[in-house]
This record gives sequence, structure tokens and C-alpha cells, in this order.
Amino acid sequence: MKEKIADSRIRILALCILAILFTVPADAQKRLSDNDEAAIRALFQMQQDAWNRGDLDSFMEAYWNSPKLVFIGRNGPTYGWQQVLDNYKKNYPDTAAMGKLKFDILEISLIDKKTVFLIGKYQLTRTAGDAEGNFSLLLQKINGEWLIISDHSDVKI
Repeated sequence: MKEKIADSRIRILALCILAILFTVPADAQKRLSDNDEAAIRALFQMQQDAWNRGDLDSFMEAYWNSPKLVFIGRNGPTYGWQQVLDNYKKNYPDTAAMGKLKFDILEISLIDKKTVFLIGKYQLTRTAGDAEGNFSLLLQKINGEWLIISDHSDVKI
């Protein structure tokens, strides 16, 4: 009788261990690695610094250089890296129009091992009037680099 109880406890313990072993890897895959999160945060720091220098070409290095890039703003969707850059240059022709940018990353969620959904806020401090808004982005790891493939930004002036 004691042997049956001991066998049952061993089986239950073994099942618990197996359950833990099978769930931990699945849970671990749902989290962004520290290295990837640091790389994404560095990307936004690079963008913020480039903007604050008035360097839109460097700012755009965070975006996927592809005709499939999409930027959705107050005028609807814009497709293509070059068109997005052209729009930035048209809307922000000089450092006075650009002002100083500050990003706040609110949430980074891993969709799969090479795709991230990010939510954030930005603030522009300008002599022409401050602006702020929210954004949601899809970033994808392409050739080892995290790049913005879709940007949906709003603005509150």
C-alpha cells in the first residue's frame, strides 16, 4: 500500500515537472530579449538625437528602406521610404519647424521572434507651438537590425 502511494506521488511530481518544463520555454519565447529591447531603445535614442540635430536623413535610418514601408498620419497612409522622407522634409523644412523631440516608449510587445509592436508618445517643443501625440509601430528584425515597417502617428497641437 505504501509503495502505491509513493508511486502515485512520484508520478504526480513527474507530471508537475514535465508541465513546468513544457510551459517555461513557451513563456520565455513570448518575451523580448534584453539585447533586443536595448537595441530597440537605442534605435529610438538615435532617432531622437538625429531629429534634435535637424538630421532627417539619419532619423530615417530607423525605417525600413522599402516601397512597402507604411506611415499613417493625419493625411492617411503614405507608402514607401522615399515618400515618407520627402513628407518629413516638406513638413519640417528647418530646425525651427522641427523643434526638439522627446520620445516615451510606453510598451514593447513581442509578436513573434522577429516582430515587435510598440506604443509610445512623443513631444515636440517648438517656437512655432508645441505638438505632441501618440504612435504605434510595427518593427521587424531585418538582416539583424530592428527597423520600423509600419508607423501610425497622431498629433495634438
